[in-house]
Amino acid sequence: MKHFQFRTLLCLIFPVMVAQSACGQFDESSDGMEWLVPREKVFDGGPPKDGIPALVSPRFIPASLAEYLDDEDLVIGLPDGNQRAYPHAILNWHEIVNDHLDGQPVSLTYCPLTGSGIVFSGSIKDRETTFGVSGLLYSSNLIAYDRATDSYWSQMKLLCVGGTSRGTTADVLPAIETSWKTWKQMFPESEVLSMETGYRRDYQRYPYGPYKESEYLLFAVDRDDRRLHRKERVLGIISNETVRVYRIGSFGRDRVVIEDRIGEVEFVIAGSTPENYAVAYERRLEDGTTLSFRPAGDTGTAVMVDSEGNSWDIFGRAVDGIRSGEQLTPTRSFIAYWFAWAAFYPEVEIYGE
Repeated sequence: MKHFQFRTLLCLIFPVMVAQSACGQFDESSDGMEWLVPREKVFDGGPPKDGIPALVSPRFIPASLAEYLDDEDLVIGLPDGNQRAYPHAILNWHEIVNDHLDGQPVSLTYCPLTGSGIVFSGSIKDRETTFGVSGLLYSSNLIAYDRATDSYWSQMKLLCVGGTSRGTTADVLPAIETSWKTWKQMFPESEVLSMETGYRRDYQRYPYGPYKESEYLLFAVDRDDRRLHRKERVLGIISNETVRVYRIGSFGRDRVVIEDRIGEVEFVIAGSTPENYAVAYERRLEDGTTLSFRPAGDTGTAVMVDSEGNSWDIFGRAVDGIRSGEQLTPTRSFIAYWFAWAAFYPEVEIYGE
């Protein structure tokens, strides 16, 4: 068997491959480590530690050569140089890509089971590191480990939950999730992760069967909120003690800009259902100005225009106008499946409800 399949199928059908790591509840007697999440709710996902191999020193190709991607395929983009795109098609098989952004180490973590892509800083307490896949899950979500301290990080909690770095909050960097078609239109000169990863995987095949479209979950979660379809993709903003999600599929046929407030912080959310993106930034600039925004036209790099006439791109950068070169303050926000937001943040609010 060449490839890791559906995690549960591995456990049920291919016991030899997972002899090192049985599916099910994590054996909390395996070490003396204290955890910040209930150990009885940490599950062994099937493949052993590093059984799903994280990528290190990834290779990239020009977007124009990425013939393995279809327009509707999802990618996660980072604003490095000419921009870089990391397709779900590869992330599904590796879950973590260790890379450098503007010369600084970063780790793009992606959990296929919760549909969550989050970029962690590759420095922990001023010590450079890379991250790997532990093989463990909490509320169906990736637990990564850092190789500097061998500590365990709950991806969607944005927190180190076990090991010597226990209690450390992840330093999260902005990332954009959208369709390959939208990404190419906005950043035609960008680079994209190459299929030449050093591993033999069928990157043009989704390894989890009907999982993305179904209501089915492979592992238990702390809370099952059925207000939305479990696998609906939503953008969530974490602001102090409040978490609010915005439904990408509810934006309609045109580009949308929403101005919202959580506590004392004012946000702008830009999104598009057809273009399959949603991003959020603070409206207040460093000089104290609070801008108002409206959608930009449906061509070019800009997605928003402000009350001063400046144009802003999907990364929150002013690309035209008197503020050209300025940057909106990023939020602690990312896209994930609805069920995962509800499991990790029980008081989560749905915008408009």
